[in-house]
Amino acid sequence: MKRWLWMAVMVASMMYGTVCAAPAMRVEDTATQIMTFAGDHRLVMLGEYHGTAETPLLVADLMERYSRDDAPVRLGVELPMSENAALARYLRSNGDADARAALRTSPFWRVKDDQHDGRRSRDMLALIETLRVLRLQGRDIGVAGYDIEISAYDSDVDRDAAMATHLRQQFSALPTGTRMLVLTGNVHAMRHPFADAPPEMKHRTMASYLLDLPLYSVRVEALHGQFWGCMVPCRALTLIERPEQDPVAETGVNRSYDVWVYLPELSVGTLTDP
Repeated sequence: MKRWLWMAVMVASMMYGTVCAAPAMRVEDTATQIMTFAGDHRLVMLGEYHGTAETPLLVADLMERYSRDDAPVRLGVELPMSENAALARYLRSNGDADARAALRTSPFWRVKDDQHDGRRSRDMLALIETLRVLRLQGRDIGVAGYDIEISAYDSDVDRDAAMATHLRQQFSALPTGTRMLVLTGNVHAMRHPFADAPPEMKHRTMASYLLDLPLYSVRVEALHGQFWGCMVPCRALTLIERPEQDPVAETGVNRSYDVWVYLPELSVGTLTDP
């Protein structure tokens, strides 16, 4: 990261009560790997474990790099589309306490730490603040949600289809040459389900509806650590430890992802209060 962006990340983290100094120094290699493998693809989907401190930092680094030299970049986040007006207002704001409070007024943000799935965190808020700072510096950056309200779907199949429709609409509306990063849960980012996937994971995923687009699907893994998941109850879940390894690219017709990348570690982020 450039020094001024690193300072912006630090300020954003302090504003939202997160601690990011150590993990921020470990995401740069992974960001470089993603950009190298994704090449000229304009729709780069990042399949994450929700609720970590490191993934928002990785996304911030990618957005900074991709937006250099006046290159336009948009970020899609797994938030309801009803949040988009508030996101747009915040990116145009001065980022003060009133603006930060306004960003969190919707019911989406007002859930207890032990009841949500990890998409709401102070780390995600710090990412949005970092995008605001980049935009203030003149970068051609935007952010929008593509999800639907929890009450608006009856099954994961319906939800994935709806999210894919929203992403297709958003991507199709972009000016020529604009790149779009999409942060989403790793199941939604699957091109095809694993051959040995359990029945509940064999439905058609969001990414599978978008294979006609210039899509590049990245599985963001880690060598060890934890993430926040809802396995009844929602709690910190521990990853299987792995030895150090390079990215693994897949080329088969029925591949689940285009590449697997491995952060050194994932840790549970600072979840938002009610």
